Amino acid sequence: MSAGDPAALTAAVPHPVRSSRPSRRGLLGAFVAAFLAAGTLAAAPAPAAAAGIKVAIVVGPAGSLTSRYLASARSYADRARAHGATVVEVYTPNATWTRVRSAVQGANLLIYLGHGNGFPNPYSATLDPRKVDGLGLNPYAGSGNTRTAYYGESYVSRYLALAPNAVVILNHACYSAGSSEPGRPNPSVTVARKRVDNFAAGFLRAGAAAVFATLGDASHLIDALFTTDQTMGQIFWAAPDRTWSYRGSFASVRTPGATAVLDPQRPGVYHRSVVGRLTVTAAAWRG
Repeated sequence: MSAGDPAALTAAVPHPVRSSRPSRRGLLGAFVAAFLAAGTLAAAPAPAAAAGIKVAIVVGPAGSLTSRYLASARSYADRARAHGATVVEVYTPNATWTRVRSAVQGANLLIYLGHGNGFPNPYSATLDPRKVDGLGLNPYAGSGNTRTAYYGESYVSRYLALAPNAVVILNHACYSAGSSEPGRPNPSVTVARKRVDNFAAGFLRAGAAAVFATLGDASHLIDALFTTDQTMGQIFWAAPDRTWSYRGSFASVRTPGATAVLDPQRPGVYHRSVVGRLTVTAAAWRG
């Protein structure tokens, strides 16, 4: 979370008989074990196929949830490296805008874990692109895990240049999948749609083909990008935590030509979404 385990391979080879030369059974057993080992190695995926793919993982300050998010991020990093990608990690308490901006340039995959500040929200009647629908980062290096500086969609779209057909995964960020903050009333479908559409807009303008948002584990999204030829829409519906309770899609208002899909756990509880050019394939992303 092993046929290739050295101990397992050793156990598969018969012990030698007491003779000056190996028995036929011993030779056959050794040959079969070696053949199986070679077959196992040959069947393994080739990480070199993803050698040119850059993955940037960012964790912002998230209070008591920070350690959980950091553990998830490191797991995602290990997963991406196992697929052969180059991974750049920028983590709180040193995830400042300057460091994040530098790390994200040219990324094929951007994964963000941290607080989300979206719109519509209870705090303002108008969308402020400087502060909402972007990244919640450290105000300065070493600032701890409780103080958050928000860099909204205007920063994302203007200063981040993602690779062609890039994918963004927003993980655990409030508003990004349509949900409200903990303790706040559940949103209507209309409000959830606006939140999802708004949160994706800046990243799509920065070059992303698709923006996934999930409040759960994102490992399946990473694996699907590296190992399948599915479209972004198919990857979304192949998720193990899909609920199918609302399969409707809608045309993005903020991003002409983009399509958005929400998948709530139950009415008002929005935990997954995707926005973008959903016919783009994982093969095109890798290409």
